[in-house]
Amino acid sequence: MKIIVDRVRCAGLGVCESFAPEVFEVNDAGELVLCTGTVPDGLLEDVQHAVESCPSEALRLER
Repeated sequence: MKIIVDRVRCAGLGVCESFAPEVFEVNDAGELVLCTGTVPDGLLEDVQHAVESCPSEALRLER
């Protein structure tokens, strides 16, 4: 699955990073950095929680 970030909506709060730090990282400038563009094996549940928990609804998954 591909991870899509709406950069306009993303507030850089880091909620996603707390659920899946192997995939999401908020840099020093407060911008979200994807460590990978697709969901790594074994992390689908963590990434789904991150997407569902995003307060600005800036994340989604695409097949």
